[in-house]
Amino acid sequence: MITIPYLTALTTYFSYGLLFAFGQLRDFFRKIVDWWAQSNLQGYAPICLGLEDFYIRRLYLRIQDCFNRPIASPPDSWFDLVERVSNDNNKTLKRTTKVKRCLNLGSYNYLGFASADEYCTPRVIESLKKFSPSTCSSRIDGGTTILHAELEECVANFIGKEAAVVFGMGYVTNSAILPVLTGKGSLIISDSLNHNSIVNGARGSGATVRVFQHNTPSHLEKVLRDQIADGQPRTHRPWKKILVVVEGIYSMEGELCNLPEIVSICKKYKAYIYLDEAHSIGAIGKTGRGVCELLGVDTADVDIMMGTFTKSFGSCGGYIAGSKELIEYLKYTCPAHLYATSISPPAAQQIISSIKVVLGEDGSCRGAQKLAKIRENSNFFRSELQKMGFEVLGDNDSPVMPVMLYNPAKIPAFSRECLKRNVAVVTVAFPATPLLLARARICISAAHSREDLLRALEVLSEVGNLVGIKKSSSTSSRSCHRCPPIAAVSSHRGCCRKFFFRWSPRASRVSCIPAPLRTEAVHRRPRLSRAASPARKSRGMLQRFKGLHAQARECLPAAPCAGDRLVSRTSCVTRSPRLVLPRPGLIQSAPLLLACNSRTSAVVSRAPGAPSSMLSCSANPRG
Repeated sequence: MITIPYLTALTTYFSYGLLFAFGQLRDFFRKIVDWWAQSNLQGYAPICLGLEDFYIRRLYLRIQDCFNRPIASPPDSWFDLVERVSNDNNKTLKRTTKVKRCLNLGSYNYLGFASADEYCTPRVIESLKKFSPSTCSSRIDGGTTILHAELEECVANFIGKEAAVVFGMGYVTNSAILPVLTGKGSLIISDSLNHNSIVNGARGSGATVRVFQHNTPSHLEKVLRDQIADGQPRTHRPWKKILVVVEGIYSMEGELCNLPEIVSICKKYKAYIYLDEAHSIGAIGKTGRGVCELLGVDTADVDIMMGTFTKSFGSCGGYIAGSKELIEYLKYTCPAHLYATSISPPAAQQIISSIKVVLGEDGSCRGAQKLAKIRENSNFFRSELQKMGFEVLGDNDSPVMPVMLYNPAKIPAFSRECLKRNVAVVTVAFPATPLLLARARICISAAHSREDLLRALEVLSEVGNLVGIKKSSSTSSRSCHRCPPIAAVSSHRGCCRKFFFRWSPRASRVSCIPAPLRTEAVHRRPRLSRAASPARKSRGMLQRFKGLHAQARECLPAAPCAGDRLVSRTSCVTRSPRLVLPRPGLIQSAPLLLACNSRTSAVVSRAPGAPSSMLSCSANPRG
């Protein structure tokens, strides 16, 4: 779950509100001009109306140069990006003859098969000569070649299922299969962050759809229990079928599915599992067999396994793998198999060849090297981004790394500044993500060299400082002028401790005092019994303050040096003090350590050359 700082949420809402207000104002004046000029064509209704039209015209068009960028080369680790210009304030973009060589951090080329390969490319060219670019027919008419039969057998063996069926497009695989598997009287329980293809497929199925909290098995179990107890709407009859739909790697989060617990829950309540491995198959696991292999889940426990060939295998299309009975049923009932043109023969050959490389059947160890490289590159890049202070989502081993941007003004700024430095990134915002959770999605490939990654990190660090999306981290050198850096700081949001504590709801639970000093610096107020009188409480508080004041005076140096600065008691505390003690005097400049708990915050300073036990403390009681 993403925790947004209050100030970030406030400024993001304010930015969208400002854009909305100015957009409405411009539309108001536009209506006046149109009415005066009477330029509307009589009898023609507008194609788009409402908020969707407003969002496109007044928000999206301002930053549309950050999307749909054409390329003029294979999507390898580096590619040629076609430059575009606009002469009407971004309403239309025109391609130029200029190209720009950019480092590719946006393509799903996980194993590097998108470029020419010494094993795959010759066989693809041979299949193109033998067959054709297209079968020009559906599978049941004349669109099934020997390559299609070989591909389905190869996929079934690779996945670990009895049979498989392939389709010409990954998006269609989800949106066309779910209506066939479920219908009226069935229940689909979907993860709240599932892909749009799953959402559309579930909506078109006619089944009842319920959503559980993202990657939360406990909430999934609660939804299952409630729905089984209530039954179908109105009639309360038992559900004909219950299908739980999850993804292996969530494409906008970079997180791995909590598959073992979900499988256990589905077994308990006799529900079917539909696993979408579009981003995980071929990219993770010791032999590239996806999230089941990585998390130690038997594929026999997953009823329906879906995946695509566009990410790891450098081709197109998707597949469904399962039991023989299921696959035979889908082949004669799914419209995408009955009426759509079958997958291109050269594309099928590319998939077969790339799977053979991954399995080592090409006579080399390049497949194992690619799998090791993508895992090494992903973990290295994620670790370095976090060390730099970026807020990165996702889990280790995942090649998808969302970097949070939040504010709408930072979306085009981050994309354009990276492009100026020859690094191509993908930015994602509403409606593809929630309104507050705009991000840049970075995809790592096995084709990236260590030099490529270091270059990308250098550019991202520079742009992150420029745009202002970095947060403090335990290894980051960023600090604020109010709080000098300390040797060890516990991880939290915000470079300034005062800023963070003021805005974070968990500020009172965070401690920036190193463990050895915590017992000396933090003085907890003794608990008072409920029966204590107000006068007794006041005496206890007064004795408490006197003791702290005396200890602070004993820790001070004998005589302050000339030029020593006065350290304000309120410079690093989190709240305005209710009771102010007399200042103990001038102390020498020294690193400040801040400790916060639910009751007391203390500012601790050590004189240069003094032992660690000689600490001057000033307490800030917070009631």
